[in-house]
Amino acid sequence: MSKIKITVIGAGYVGMSLAVLLSKDNNVSVLDIDESKVKLINAGNSTIEDPEITKVLENKTLNISATTDPSEALADSNYIFIATPTNFNESLNLFETSSVENAIKNSLKFSMSNSLIIVKSTVPIGFTNSQSAKNNTDRIIFSPEFLREGMALYDNLHPSRLIIGGNKNELNSTFAKMMLHAAVDKEFDIFFMDADEAEAVKLFSNTYLAMRVSFFNELDSFAMEKKLSTLNILKGVSSDPRIGNYYNNPSFGYGGYCLPKDTKQLLANYDGILQNLITATIESNSTRKAFLVSKIKAINPGTIGIYRLKMKEGSENFRESAILSLVSQLSKSKFKIIIFEPTVKEKFYQKFPVKSNLNDFIKSSDMIIANRLHNDLQGCEHKVFTRDLFHQDI
Repeated sequence: MSKIKITVIGAGYVGMSLAVLLSKDNNVSVLDIDESKVKLINAGNSTIEDPEITKVLENKTLNISATTDPSEALADSNYIFIATPTNFNESLNLFETSSVENAIKNSLKFSMSNSLIIVKSTVPIGFTNSQSAKNNTDRIIFSPEFLREGMALYDNLHPSRLIIGGNKNELNSTFAKMMLHAAVDKEFDIFFMDADEAEAVKLFSNTYLAMRVSFFNELDSFAMEKKLSTLNILKGVSSDPRIGNYYNNPSFGYGGYCLPKDTKQLLANYDGILQNLITATIESNSTRKAFLVSKIKAINPGTIGIYRLKMKEGSENFRESAILSLVSQLSKSKFKIIIFEPTVKEKFYQKFPVKSNLNDFIKSSDMIIANRLHNDLQGCEHKVFTRDLFHQDI
């Protein structure tokens, strides 16, 4: 394929991985309002923690640049990817989509009249079609991403499927060919559908994953209460090929950037439609955390050490991390709480002391709470409270 110009709006998790994926064979311009991210990209560095991206940036010369100027980034672009954040607004009971709407406006203003605008940000069902009607254009499509934290580029190179939501036309077909060309694994399905349906695919996919996490966590809660072996029950249940031995490792609850907000948005989209599972999944996550807090309180440790605030290896932020909910609830009791989190350079996180020395942290803790086990904790297993059975992130 001949080189074309591609603009990626948003230099976060989705945007950075897309920019690297497509800049090998195309000219990619990244647009972001954050000057520090722009400087990182122009210096040949990644804005996110992802081993594959770091390796590619170190070993290959890519056609990628970054700017804060919309007119510069969007001029002459054939494809525009919008990957700006959409947080769930609890008071509005909806995703906050203003950044996406602004990106669409800029794209229509500064780009060529035949460029395709691909929304990658997670949005409410109906958003893309409403934006197309509002702006009187048929150039906007929705194509969801399905990326795991820490494996964004890998998942783009080895996609599970490609969903394209919008009118099937020549531009969409060419877009599909471009994504197929960029992938290492060419054996994946490509689905063309209405934009509303593509938006639903994203929200239902993540809600199913949240529901699966909640199911196995409730299995674990039952086994803990009845003094049964969670591992034995899990092995027996998961050996059924219809269920599968994957995504079943007990945890403190689902968290991270996507699952909490996407489940809430899907529930909001149900508005007036009878359902039970979506509500139950959200409530189950809160119940799980409350259950584990009660178990920790029953042990009655003096000083509780929190080993890592992030959800798992490869995560780079603490957003909606399940362990933070436990910390919040435990802090209302008499326990002293200390934290070991190397990414926090300050002496306190919120009001809790941060220990920079691992040995000092272990020595000072009567109980260590860890959502996921790590080699750091070898030799002090007697202090560790975890529900991690498989010593892996999922």
